[in-house]
Amino acid sequence: MLIVETIRMSLNSIQANLFRALLTMLGIIIGVAAVITMVALGTGAQRAIDAQMAALGDDILSIQSSSRFSRGVTHDSQTLTTDDAKALAIEPVHLSDVVPEIGGRLQVKYGNKNFNLSVVGTTPNYPLVHGFKLAHGEFLSAAEEASRTRAVVLGSEIPEMMEVDAAALIGQTLQIRSISFEIIGIYESKGGSGWRNPDDDLYIPLSTSQFRVTGNEFVGTISARVSDSSTIPLAMLEIERVLRREHGILPGKDNDFSIMNRKQFAESRAEATQVFKYLLAGIAGVSLVVGGIGIMNIMLVTVTERTREIGVRKALGATRGNILLQFLVESTILCLLGGLLGLALGASVSALLAKYAGWQTVVTSSSAMIAFGFSAAVGMVFGIWPAKRAAALDPIEALRYD
Repeated sequence: MLIVETIRMSLNSIQANLFRALLTMLGIIIGVAAVITMVALGTGAQRAIDAQMAALGDDILSIQSSSRFSRGVTHDSQTLTTDDAKALAIEPVHLSDVVPEIGGRLQVKYGNKNFNLSVVGTTPNYPLVHGFKLAHGEFLSAAEEASRTRAVVLGSEIPEMMEVDAAALIGQTLQIRSISFEIIGIYESKGGSGWRNPDDDLYIPLSTSQFRVTGNEFVGTISARVSDSSTIPLAMLEIERVLRREHGILPGKDNDFSIMNRKQFAESRAEATQVFKYLLAGIAGVSLVVGGIGIMNIMLVTVTERTREIGVRKALGATRGNILLQFLVESTILCLLGGLLGLALGASVSALLAKYAGWQTVVTSSSAMIAFGFSAAVGMVFGIWPAKRAAALDPIEALRYD
């Protein structure tokens, strides 16, 4: 019954000075809200990366020409060709599909609208490697690749840019570098990956890109999907062996190409996001400490104001433990109330950021419990000194206090 009576007295004391209590809790409210919001942003970013990599496929290897470093300057060189892709596709052991790509931003015109968009020249097996599905129309075909047809398939966000219904675009024409292309298909949404959003791209036959649009015989990237029965390291070894042979690279010489593992890239981004999340949460946690100092300050003032009351309680038989418990409970309740309000504020801010800023936020129960528990701990830690000071008052001196 003692603890129940102590809580009731603490709540009455807080209610008697409600406005001051709210100001005192402000640091805790802001601190908890900041922690919840920062962790929600970090967790949302992590889940977005996971979802993007799941959509794009973490079993795809990207092969690119290596940059050459000379005299303190990085020089880009083009070394990959369609022959390299064909060599990788000849009886592969650890690869299921290989597709060459040429990408670049080009001027695109539809009606009276002009855009600067990424145009990807590729082969018919591009959807198979990257997991694309059609929303409307048809894929690029082997016949269109062989005859250098001026056909184009649009990413899912292009119709919205052009302010035209997606299905209505099939059969219409647009211009890429003043060359007319017929729209034959529109892909379903794939989602961005952080360094590229394939939904914003246009896709044309590789041969058309090389001989009609860019005039470039080299390819920018070769994408290879690892077979289900193999592993990424074995697939990377196979790619390296085949390309070194095709490029005539002697033993001991460096590769003139690089192989990027998307899974490793995603893991690196996830680690960076995790560190950033904890850094932001740590900075926000400083607000909780500052709020705790405010709690301690106001509790010291409360002890001074209630010195005579403490003297009366001690004269009536209250022990030092009773007085210590009363002020410690009051400090903790202040922080717990501040923590509850901070939770509500943090969840509200996270929801607003998701709705109006378009950021993905996830408020987890673990982050809420940690922030709430830390606020309670702050109340107990910073309430100890004022509580001990109140408990140590001499009852005779306290009764004399005016």
